[in-house]
Amino acid sequence: MSDFPSAERQNPFVQGPILPALIRFALPLMLSLLLQALYGGVDLAVVGRFSPTASAAAVATGSQVMQCATVLITGLTMGVTVCLGKAIGARDRDGAAAVVAGQIRLFALVAVVLTVVMILFAPQAARWMHVPEEALEETVRYLRICSSGMVFITAYNGISGIFRGMGNSRSPFLFVLIACVVNVVLDLLFVAVFHMAASGAALATVIAQAISVAFSAAYLRRHPLPFALTRDCFAQKGTVRHILKVGAPIALQDFLVNLSFLIITSIVNTLGLAASAGIGVSEKLFSFLAIVPMAFMSALSAFVAQNMGAGQPQRARQALRNAQGISFAFGVATFLLTFLAGDVLASWFDQDPAVIAATQQYLKSSGFEYLITPLTFCFLGYFNGREHTGFVMFQGLFSAFLVRVPASYLLSRLPGAGMFTIGLAVPVSALCSILFCLLFFLYLQRKEPSNCGPGAG
Repeated sequence: MSDFPSAERQNPFVQGPILPALIRFALPLMLSLLLQALYGGVDLAVVGRFSPTASAAAVATGSQVMQCATVLITGLTMGVTVCLGKAIGARDRDGAAAVVAGQIRLFALVAVVLTVVMILFAPQAARWMHVPEEALEETVRYLRICSSGMVFITAYNGISGIFRGMGNSRSPFLFVLIACVVNVVLDLLFVAVFHMAASGAALATVIAQAISVAFSAAYLRRHPLPFALTRDCFAQKGTVRHILKVGAPIALQDFLVNLSFLIITSIVNTLGLAASAGIGVSEKLFSFLAIVPMAFMSALSAFVAQNMGAGQPQRARQALRNAQGISFAFGVATFLLTFLAGDVLASWFDQDPAVIAATQQYLKSSGFEYLITPLTFCFLGYFNGREHTGFVMFQGLFSAFLVRVPASYLLSRLPGAGMFTIGLAVPVSALCSILFCLLFFLYLQRKEPSNCGPGAG
């Protein structure tokens, strides 16, 4: 790991050309997201190929429920990344140490609470999701096995958030690479060889997560943090509160937005097994197809936080413009792919013609979001880095619960409604999000007329 930035040592986040530094930081994030998508996608692909459709539906729905819990951790992790990044930008070594100590205290409690809640309420979650009866028992088993590894999910995200806050995105990529390789091997062993279906996929996931955390802990021992974690750091008051102030709105927004997708999934599940598996495939595809804007959202959070800590808001705005230009170009290509070749994409995960057809219909309409979300995600990363996470939460909840969910329900009630019709709710809610983001960005610019000059680099 690089040393703590000093006045004598250039920090590329706050000095020099912007675009090269942003891309160097974003590329490992993209690879990490790709591996994380493979991590979850392999479960569904292997189960879809070697097990009955009911097992694929169990993994499709169960993984969405797990994602709903996981985003609580990743949202809080973003709070750590932003707080740590701001301390790094201000060259505050003691403040950086206090953030890490506060994260350890907070995340230990979060891991215990989420594990207990997820294991106890797995049956209720499966029933609430309207999981088809044929897949109900497998879904509950999948959820309980995956939930037993919540401590590893928390530890991985916590360690990765520290590295990203310091401007190091390469190490988290290495950690998730190890997890992905182990998961693929164990998926094939447990599902294809031992025929353990959804339970095998869940067990492979937990073991892979545990191995990744063990490696990251060993890595930290060989590459210690460039600041000491003393007893005073853990006793310092206000640090956990600051992390929660920044991260809790992101965590709540991500949780409730994912919850809105679970509601939509429960609506689609009433259409039968093929539709249930199809919506799961569509969500897995999103985690692959939105990698570029998601990476820039995460990159901007750290990049902007460091520049705000260094007193350079104009440089932060220039980074936003650069990220949006690249993300939108990828968004156009992704839209064309989903609109014209949705059946090919679906066949990567399931060979059932009915599931492929359901996925293709949904992507025909929902795929328009790929023209909008690249811009929105970059805005959200910028707002996160500036600690305007309350707005991020507001726009996410509004577009999810006042637009996407009601629209999905109303569209599902139309005569002859199918996957294409329900999917139209997704780009409609995306339009609402980008409108809110544009208005808020203009509001921030009007508040800071003296800082609206051209960015550096």
